[in-house]
Amino acid sequence: MEQVITVLGLESSCDDTAAAVVRDGSESPEILASVVHGQTDLHSAYGGVVPEIAARAHAEKLDVCVREALNEAGLTLGEIDAIAVTAGPGLIGGVMSGVMCAKGLSAACDLPLIGVNHLAGHALTPRLTDEIAFPYLMLLVSGGHCQFLIVHGPEKFTRLGGTIDDAPGEAFDKTARLLGLSQPGGPSVEAEARNGDPSRFRFPRPLLDRPDCNLSFSGLKTALLRMRDQITSEFGGLTRQDRCDLCAGFQQAVFDTLAEKTRRAIRLYIAESPRDPVLAVAGGVAANSAIRDALLSVCASESVKFTAPPLALCTDNAAMIAYAGIELFRLGQCDGLDLTARPRWPLDRTSPSMLGGGKKGAKA
Repeated sequence: MEQVITVLGLESSCDDTAAAVVRDGSESPEILASVVHGQTDLHSAYGGVVPEIAARAHAEKLDVCVREALNEAGLTLGEIDAIAVTAGPGLIGGVMSGVMCAKGLSAACDLPLIGVNHLAGHALTPRLTDEIAFPYLMLLVSGGHCQFLIVHGPEKFTRLGGTIDDAPGEAFDKTARLLGLSQPGGPSVEAEARNGDPSRFRFPRPLLDRPDCNLSFSGLKTALLRMRDQITSEFGGLTRQDRCDLCAGFQQAVFDTLAEKTRRAIRLYIAESPRDPVLAVAGGVAANSAIRDALLSVCASESVKFTAPPLALCTDNAAMIAYAGIELFRLGQCDGLDLTARPRWPLDRTSPSMLGGGKKGAKA
């Protein structure tokens, strides 16, 4: 039997301040508490997340989230075995807020400190929720990232492909702004698309003429902008039905592209002969029910099991960070008080960067 480990996790990489307590070792992993304070109201007037506002809000809310999570779990800091914190990638001000809070708790309570890659938190979530075995195929699809990864272990990831420009979440957000919908854009576009005709406007399916697993979504945004402007020029504005049809067509193009690229990634993964092949999807865009349905259909046709976390664990949360911390802690990983916040931190550090690099390192 494995040692029972209880970890406090902190997450502050974008616009959700979160703390959670996760325990593992007796039976299945258990989320004892998960607290998330969102910032939607703070950023709604700006059409997107403002990094400075986000960082200040994290600094104000992190201790509140920790207190609420410990109260919800019925534990004290003296009953915690380690503290895990998102150390990157993300908006640097927010990541720094979380890292500094975790360092303070670690030093004050003499607890081990574990810096977690935010993307690894998403990628390991199926281990928390469904206890699936390595290796599995992960489609990590969120506001800032979209990658196909073979997850071999808590620190070993092989990237099969990903986006070369906008991630799907970014494309949904920009589409919402172009059509005057509220943020975050994913839920707004999905809601409008339910009443739309996806066949009325023809959107491109980018990169399907290439045999790899890479994706591109910036062209879809540009195509939507041109269609919107054309309708506005010809008819003096958009009707509600125009907007619904544009959302439906855009969303369908994203689904079709993701489905075909997922099929290709599955075949590359199957070539490695996994014992129990599984496709897992995680990240904020994975909360889109139509995307889940499209991926489920692909998995059924390829005889691969499909799994996705509950919706609350698709978006940013600290339970995934706490669980990733447990996996790393079992491997003996522990950071010192010199742990630094990292705006960029690719999971697959052996593959060339897809989005370019610079002084701060590879983006993805």
